[in-house]
Amino acid sequence: MQLDRSIPEEAHLFALNISEPGWLSDMISTSLSLTYESKLRLLLILDPKARLGLLNNILAQEVDVLELEDEIHSRVQNEVDKSQREFYLREQMKQIQTELGEGDVFSRDASDLKKKVEAANLPEEAKKVALKELERLNQMPPMSPEVGMIRTYVDWIVDLPWSSSTPDNLDVKNAAKILERDHYGLKKAKERILEYIAVRSLKPKKERQPILCFVGPPGVGKTSLGRSIADALGRKFVRVSLGGVRDEAEIRGHRRTYIGALPGRILQTMKRAGTANPLFMLDEIDKLYSDFRGDPASAMLEVLDPEQNHSFSDHYLELPFDLSKVMFVTTANSLGNIPSPLLDRMEVIEFPGYIEEEKVEIANRYLIPRQIEENGIDNLGLVFEPAALQRIIREYTYEAGVRNLEREIGRVSRKVARLKAEGKKYPTSIAPDMIEKLLGPQQVFQSEAGRTDEVGVATSLAWTETGGEIMSVEVAILEGKGSMQMTGQMGEVMQESAHAALTYIKSRSAALKIDLDVFERLDIHIHMPEGGIPKDGPSAGITIATAIISALTGRAVLRHVGMTGEITLRGRILPIGGVREKVLAAHRAGLKTVLLPEKNMKDLMELPKTARSELKIIPIKHMDDVLAIALSDKVTVEPPRPKKHAREESQEE
Repeated sequence: MQLDRSIPEEAHLFALNISEPGWLSDMISTSLSLTYESKLRLLLILDPKARLGLLNNILAQEVDVLELEDEIHSRVQNEVDKSQREFYLREQMKQIQTELGEGDVFSRDASDLKKKVEAANLPEEAKKVALKELERLNQMPPMSPEVGMIRTYVDWIVDLPWSSSTPDNLDVKNAAKILERDHYGLKKAKERILEYIAVRSLKPKKERQPILCFVGPPGVGKTSLGRSIADALGRKFVRVSLGGVRDEAEIRGHRRTYIGALPGRILQTMKRAGTANPLFMLDEIDKLYSDFRGDPASAMLEVLDPEQNHSFSDHYLELPFDLSKVMFVTTANSLGNIPSPLLDRMEVIEFPGYIEEEKVEIANRYLIPRQIEENGIDNLGLVFEPAALQRIIREYTYEAGVRNLEREIGRVSRKVARLKAEGKKYPTSIAPDMIEKLLGPQQVFQSEAGRTDEVGVATSLAWTETGGEIMSVEVAILEGKGSMQMTGQMGEVMQESAHAALTYIKSRSAALKIDLDVFERLDIHIHMPEGGIPKDGPSAGITIATAIISALTGRAVLRHVGMTGEITLRGRILPIGGVREKVLAAHRAGLKTVLLPEKNMKDLMELPKTARSELKIIPIKHMDDVLAIALSDKVTVEPPRPKKHAREESQEE
């Protein structure tokens, strides 16, 4: 490069430096805030063009960062402007509404809520808490997340029926008419309700309400009777199913600190009832379970205790709520799963299973008309003959209640409806011989008494959740080593009864003319047929003893005799349960004589007159009484005797 002498020397030097590529990269890099590593990388590159390339990449990254910062700044500015604009518009709207005398939306809602609190006739403590929460609400910004929580809490306080009640209908005759109209039988439950109404009519200001527990097998009308009681009293009916509830919070609710917290089922149902004195049905109280989430059965103690439920406290509300005006009715299939403290707070009313005559009457009164109407054949004049109903009950249903009976009646009604819809000939009267054609082959086979007197076979009377049954007890004597074997899924209590019976027999072996060597050299096998069904309880004790004595003495057990009772080691007979169902099972099976513990004779008051007149029911106190009635006087089979060993035979010689 030639120098122009007319230009100053500093300008020549500047032009010379610009012509060098490294000079440009050095100048740009000095103006950037680079990291130590980036500066080092630039210095290590000697080629000016490569250095400019790296610098170009660094500049591109810087440009991207600047563009992103500018974009973020623009967004932030837009949001700020939008918020300021919204705030400005809201303030303007607020001032305009103030000028018009309307007030803003939030202030208006708070004012309406306050008016509701004032008009709700709340207890003093609840009103004080509600007004305090409203004061907090007015001091909060409208968009605060706590606003919704406070509003929901105050709404719950206002909506609960603190003092509103419905007047009770205390006409005893009207109540009796309604209960009889809706349900057949159930004498005990109806009498208890009528007694309660009678007492209330004499003392209307009585605050203590009965807490009833209806216990019985499925399908006997426990829940529907609760509806009838509410109808008879003129109260609102509400129902909560407790089956499968495991969390205590389901009863008491959650604390307000939890997101989405709500009161428990008790207060939710009271809100739905809208009155302070509904009939509150707690279904399946025996199905409550306990786990790590708490014990809901224990939480029910406060609800069902008349001494405590006047100030029931829910975790969400944290205010005492009066449940003393509520009439609680609980239902259960059995009492075994209900904790003792909870059971102690309830008055238990047992619902026995229906007998055949009652099922026929219920079918004629309620089930047949309902199914005929539901299936659209109410204009056909369809009639079920009594014998046809009896066949359905005996051969197609096996239950204590009437649910399956109604299903089978519904099946018959649908068959007739289909024939009518297809334009075919349909029956107007259902006869017994038509049942198999309409419902298919027989599904249930009832137990029947033995046809002949047998040695080692006795008939026991048993109770099940579906009603009463007869059960055979079979005993076989075999060569062995003096052991006793029990089969047929006999439970622990039943096995203990068998051991007690055997001990009694050994202690009376001389009187019974049984050789003691029998118990050392012969095995006793006790079997209860239908081995797939578990069996337990002490009431088969006298039957097992009778069957063993029959097998050891060769005297047959009379086929027409059925028995039930618990045996002691000295042969005394103790009372048992389920007498009504057991005696009715004996009547159905064709037995003629029933042996009952003497102390159970009081339970025959509930027995239908037909069964009482056709059965010979004999009270028994001791095992000797049983043997005198149940065993034949003659020896039918040679009694079993143990074989003698060769050594014993040689000694005799």
